[in-house]
Amino acid sequence: MGYYVKVEKGVNIFVEDINSTSNKTILFIHGWPANHRMFEYQFNQLPAMGYRCIAIDIRGFGKSSKPWSGYTYDRLADDIRVIIDTLGLEDITLAGHSMGGAISIRYMARYSGYKVSKLALIGAAAPVFTRRLDFPFGKTVEEVDKLIEETYTDRPKMLSDFGDIFFARYLSKSFIDWFHDLGLAASGNATAKCLVSLRDEDLRNDLRRINVPTAILHGKQDKVCSFDFAELMHRSIKNSILIPFEYSGHGLFYCEMDKFNEELAKFIT
Repeated sequence: MGYYVKVEKGVNIFVEDINSTSNKTILFIHGWPANHRMFEYQFNQLPAMGYRCIAIDIRGFGKSSKPWSGYTYDRLADDIRVIIDTLGLEDITLAGHSMGGAISIRYMARYSGYKVSKLALIGAAAPVFTRRLDFPFGKTVEEVDKLIEETYTDRPKMLSDFGDIFFARYLSKSFIDWFHDLGLAASGNATAKCLVSLRDEDLRNDLRRINVPTAILHGKQDKVCSFDFAELMHRSIKNSILIPFEYSGHGLFYCEMDKFNEELAKFIT
């Protein structure tokens, strides 16, 4: 079932909501540069296990409104709060992939984990996506600036190149084309401005404010958010568990989909 939630004047967020009668709810937040459809292989299985699966297209992506502004982590976390309140959600698992994991971390800090009982961070772009003088991990600022430039000059090629490093398993050409189309469904403006947020935001202080059980699911072969990120988050988040995926890249939800679905369900149960 798909519908829209108004988060502010002129901005409507698309919501996919499966098995809405269940009281075991997972709210999925997708990563850059995709949309909620990236979780197709979770929505195929988890509702049959008794879970209500909700996924949104963050503003600027997929079927959601594509405003000119509002792509900071704070504003994107505010959108999640409106969705939770509008749908009357309680006792949920918040599951964020990549930038969606970063937004989920900001939500937990900004709203003290409001209505969230468990947190799943999936290849999360945290604590910091780009290197700092005191943070020698992640992409360089110059690498992200290059992605921004390519977004403005040849976004289809940028998406194709990014897709080449996303997974760590054989992909059919049809799957590659499908995944590429997820990125093309976004606006170029949102794609670039979210890269600015990825480049500039710092979540190190936010991690210490997470106070719910947290599962950190991360591919050992991740070329977008290195496994160092997972180890750093695990050390900083109280009551967290680290679940490595030996044969996965950034797209662990597909690289090892059966293990991913089983581990997520086991964590929530």
